[in-house]
Amino acid sequence: MTKNLRNRALIILGVIVAAIYLTFPIQKRINLGLDLKGGMHLVLKVDTEELEDDAKSDAVLRAIEILRNRIDSIGVGETVIQRQGENEILVQLPGVTNRDQAIDLIGRVAQLEFRVVDDDPNNLKQALEGDIPKGFILKYTKDDKEPILLKDQVALSGETIADASVDFDSTGFGQPQISLKFNTQGSSAFGVITKHNVGRRLAIIMDDEVLSAPNINEAILGGKAQITGQFSFEEASVLALALRSGALPAPMHIEEERTIGPLLGKDSINAGINATLIGIALVFSFMLIYYLKAGMVSNVALMLNLLFLFGAMGFLNLMLPEAQLTLTLPGIAGIILTLGMAVDANVLINERIREEIDNGRPLKAAINNGFNKALKAIVDSNTTTLIAAFMLFQFGSGPIKGFAVTLSLGLIVSLFTSLFVTRTLFNVLLDWKLLKSLPMMGLFSGFKINFVSKRYVCYVISALLIVGSIYALMQKKDKAFGIDFVGGQIQEYRFQNPIQADNLREALKQVGLDDAVIQQFDQSPGDVIIRTSNDTYDKVVGAFKQDFPDNSFEILRIEKVGPVVGKSLRKAAILAIVFALGGIFIFVGFRFKHFDFATAGIIALLHDVFVTLGILIMMGRQIDLLVVTALLTIAGYSINDTIIIYDRVRENLAKDKKMGLADLINLSINQTLGRTLLTTITTLLVVVTLFLRGGEVLNTFALCLMIGFIAGTYSTIFIASPLVLAWEKKKIRK
Repeated sequence: MTKNLRNRALIILGVIVAAIYLTFPIQKRINLGLDLKGGMHLVLKVDTEELEDDAKSDAVLRAIEILRNRIDSIGVGETVIQRQGENEILVQLPGVTNRDQAIDLIGRVAQLEFRVVDDDPNNLKQALEGDIPKGFILKYTKDDKEPILLKDQVALSGETIADASVDFDSTGFGQPQISLKFNTQGSSAFGVITKHNVGRRLAIIMDDEVLSAPNINEAILGGKAQITGQFSFEEASVLALALRSGALPAPMHIEEERTIGPLLGKDSINAGINATLIGIALVFSFMLIYYLKAGMVSNVALMLNLLFLFGAMGFLNLMLPEAQLTLTLPGIAGIILTLGMAVDANVLINERIREEIDNGRPLKAAINNGFNKALKAIVDSNTTTLIAAFMLFQFGSGPIKGFAVTLSLGLIVSLFTSLFVTRTLFNVLLDWKLLKSLPMMGLFSGFKINFVSKRYVCYVISALLIVGSIYALMQKKDKAFGIDFVGGQIQEYRFQNPIQADNLREALKQVGLDDAVIQQFDQSPGDVIIRTSNDTYDKVVGAFKQDFPDNSFEILRIEKVGPVVGKSLRKAAILAIVFALGGIFIFVGFRFKHFDFATAGIIALLHDVFVTLGILIMMGRQIDLLVVTALLTIAGYSINDTIIIYDRVRENLAKDKKMGLADLINLSINQTLGRTLLTTITTLLVVVTLFLRGGEVLNTFALCLMIGFIAGTYSTIFIASPLVLAWEKKKIRK
């Protein structure tokens, strides 16, 4: 073994050892996202409109500090609380299972006030008749809705509270109550108020709601008080915690919510692992059967590709813990997709080696020439996909960023394994005389099809498909888009026993939700998805408990997107697509020193996007963030095919400058057709697996990829290359 080959082998061995160390134990090295381990993702908007100008500037920062104190008090680990935009706060709570308690705790302003009650019956009668005396306000008590007239002036505010805790009253009934302890200033003020109002009532008001109005029997000294009411222990605990952490400077509204129950997280992990294992098995089997010895080498490289990918994720988590790199459900899809696209490089290399062997090259020379000739095409094609992944990371959010990161890492790792590891393995086998021949199946070689002559028929077919897609989009309008872009709420529940859709619909009608969309699944008859245009969680849960009291259910997920966030996400999606296409256009134009090639490639990409969207909508699916993710993945995949053909056109042009462009394009498409079909087949193997076994959340994503990859293969052969020919002929005529 030569010194150079030995050094290459040692480098690979070192990387393998490092990757194993950085990957295992995997539960410590790789952080799971909220969609896999359950939890809440919230975007809260701080309403500062009612604040004074000097209070607006730091209202969001004060709210973040108070939220952090509240959340830390309930022991949620690995939380994320950070400012987003001008008046928004991003909150991520891993592992939170009690959604109602968490939202009550986070959203409660906890503005506590004490006001003296006016017990003059004449004043109360006047107020009830519609003429409230000056200096008073009319309220109703929380429990028995008793009308009560309060002095307009706040006697004491909650800012003077030093501590709040839950205990039980001494009446023998053990009713939970909240015990307050004031600071020095509050203790003195409370003593003065109670001393001067003995015999009257003092109302305790939380967030503009009268909790109770007890009588003042004597002056209360010592700085302690109790809040009583018909509280459950959980309600009293939340109130006490909110009072301890302080009142929020302004009300907050949930603009976006993604709550994933632990049960759905477990299901997602199982579905993701199953889909990954099946996808790996199918790809490995195909490569082994079709490429035989070369397939064995490729499979070893693909296994190392997965190991190195997890090792890279573990390394980033170790070196940059603040980056919070997590594995999400779309991230698992990214890994599966990376596996399929990593095969692309191996197929390209194997096909190049086959060509060299068919041209009479000795085995060692054929392998080296195959790698050298495949190098440019592999680097170019991976770069264009990286451009799309970068735009996804730049404009995406949450799990979409996770997909972009895993896809990017996978592509970079794929370059290393396909160009360095695979080549070293071939050379080691040659050096050890274990590889004396490379037989391969040749089902997709030797084509001599005149593709260019079919271009006009294909133009008509594509035009009809695009027009049909645009028509479908216009017909559906807002119904074509999911809640990510138009706002609304998705609620998913799992019932112990399956319920008929008609019974569900009738139950929701009784609470005024006639327009709710109900979705059930044959494979999981107990699972129900409810789609509404606004937040209807309380109504839905109330209807279920009332109409199906003996059928327990569990929340799998709650997703809510407000119209403001929906508009923002829609804008980000458009920017991601525009910048991705622009980046690909610039790269291809400069790489091939010919913007005709780049323009034809972008037209083919737009063709793929419109056709995929149209077919997706015709099948009753909606466009959401995962669909946009799929579209950008399709763009990267489709331009890969186009670049492979362009690269072969450039190579053939250098060999024979007398051949006409039409013949050059036909020759290049036929020469690369085996690689194009094989890559499509292997990638579809993993995508179809994702569609069938990846779970409901990724179902539309996988379907979009299936349609797009087929459309991309078609447009590469019949649209992109013939367009270049048409423009070149037009230039010649001019």
